[in-house]
Amino acid sequence: MASGYEPDEELSELITKLWDMDVNRCESGIEYDIDKQGYVKNAREMSEVDRAWYNLFRWVAEDDVFSRPTYNAFRKLLDNYESETGRGEVITEEEEAENWEFLDAILETDLMKEAHQYLVGLEQSPEDPDEFRQQLYDIWFKLYKRSREDEENDSSSFEHVFVGETRGHRVIGFHNWVQLYLQEKHGNIDYKGYFRRGTVSEEEGEDPRLLTLQFSWKNGQGKPIGSSFIGTSPEFELALYTIVFLSGKGSRVPIKIGDLFNIELHCYPHDMGIGTAYPVAKW
Repeated sequence: MASGYEPDEELSELITKLWDMDVNRCESGIEYDIDKQGYVKNAREMSEVDRAWYNLFRWVAEDDVFSRPTYNAFRKLLDNYESETGRGEVITEEEEAENWEFLDAILETDLMKEAHQYLVGLEQSPEDPDEFRQQLYDIWFKLYKRSREDEENDSSSFEHVFVGETRGHRVIGFHNWVQLYLQEKHGNIDYKGYFRRGTVSEEEGEDPRLLTLQFSWKNGQGKPIGSSFIGTSPEFELALYTIVFLSGKGSRVPIKIGDLFNIELHCYPHDMGIGTAYPVAKW
């Protein structure tokens, strides 16, 4: 464990409970399989040597995974955005309906209901389910300007964290494993390798639950270092970051998920929403 690392006991207990409640979490060797391959070291620049010769994902059991309501609704959102920052986003009626469909799907889960009750107890969320639904929409889907120089609303919390964006030759955000898989499947991701100290598994020798990696996207824009949970459900990740955002415990919150692993949750506000959110492995 990292020197001076002291997990937040209250959030650790809650998030461990949510982890145990995540019935839609996918398991390696059953719903997906990955190939970490070689490791990279430079987190500041793209590696000159590609340490991964094959795709990160060997396969995902799509018929199973995407038949689940939350995953099915989540996947519909991933093509609703213009990735380059500085270009205004336009939400069509169909896309807005898909946003609400996703929220309705996750709010049906026991996991999200537990997160709601915790936030009500903190007096950070309304008890009324419809008002909480609106609060989630405002946090995750309301558009804002990524940069002060941008003339139009070109970003949102959801787009940045789950879908990813580009700024010039760099990838920003993009912290979701389903999006990684789908973009790689479509030939838009070139996986370069993983960082050993940022990658953790539940048990030694198993595929990681948190992967820190390097990749390029679309037209070669690079992500020198990024992190993502692997296999966790969309509702778990959205609940996790919403709780950290609203809890008032700061932008970097150390937690321990049961006896599995230690992580630091980074969640930075932007405008009235979330600027970015991602997990960082702690040792």
